[in-house]
Amino acid sequence: MTRGNTSVWHACDDLVARYADGSLPEPDAWSLEKHLEGCTECAVRVSRAVRGTAPGALLAEVREAVLAAAPPAARPLVPAPAPVPGPPRTARLLWAAGPAVRGAWLPAVLLVALGAMALGFGGGFHGARALLLAIAPVVPVAGVALSYGPHADPLYEVVAATPAGGLRLALTRTAVVLAVCLPLLTLTGLLLPASGAPAAAAWLLPGLALSLATLALASFTGCRTAAGVTAGGWLCTVLAPVPAAPGGEATRRLAEQLSRCLDGAGAQGAWAAAAVLSAALLAARRPAYDRLPRR
Repeated sequence: MTRGNTSVWHACDDLVARYADGSLPEPDAWSLEKHLEGCTECAVRVSRAVRGTAPGALLAEVREAVLAAAPPAARPLVPAPAPVPGPPRTARLLWAAGPAVRGAWLPAVLLVALGAMALGFGGGFHGARALLLAIAPVVPVAGVALSYGPHADPLYEVVAATPAGGLRLALTRTAVVLAVCLPLLTLTGLLLPASGAPAAAAWLLPGLALSLATLALASFTGCRTAAGVTAGGWLCTVLAPVPAAPGGEATRRLAEQLSRCLDGAGAQGAWAAAAVLSAALLAARRPAYDRLPRR
């Protein structure tokens, strides 16, 4: 592969030839196929090289035979094959974002933010920030669960077999999920009165750690099951003291439990370590995303 002083590069002749004759290792072939999605020049060269191989020549003969047998009036309707440039970069990005920015998830994020604001200012509920901080870490987890897998994409089996599928696509959609909900929910928390709850940004590391843990666990169980485990574990932890609280004390108990889970260098350091460990496990389990369970 030849590279210039910029990020633009083109496949070398040897790489194209090895791809055409089938001798290129699979990881390199996938990398080249991914590159061809956005490089018309290389797509033309690869198409020409493939047509020059024995299978390509055989397909050309079959095509000519089919055209020769077709009625003359139908022949102009079958043009010669030509390389088709890949879709625009914007279209590819929107496709990659996929379910992360459509369907019920995005309105649900807005509903959480607007609901917290309505409780805090319209309803006079002083524990609105504490309630938001209890729910916020599971919002990106839900987004991850709804963004990747057979349930989220009708073409999942096809996409998973492409260079753009697998863990690469799961991480892309997770990044979109985090990019939407992190600033929105953090800003909402900043606008709400503290009332003893932790800082509005205290949930960011837990949210990241839970999202990465969901992706890592999904390599064993599937996305929805993994999301249920991580989100359920978090909610059980922070809401455990609330049912036993006497009347009027539930909000204070929730704020205290959140402080234990989120406040201080020790708690945040533990969440950072959990995020790093989850990322390491996810990297080790990367091949499992090529055969993700149907759940």
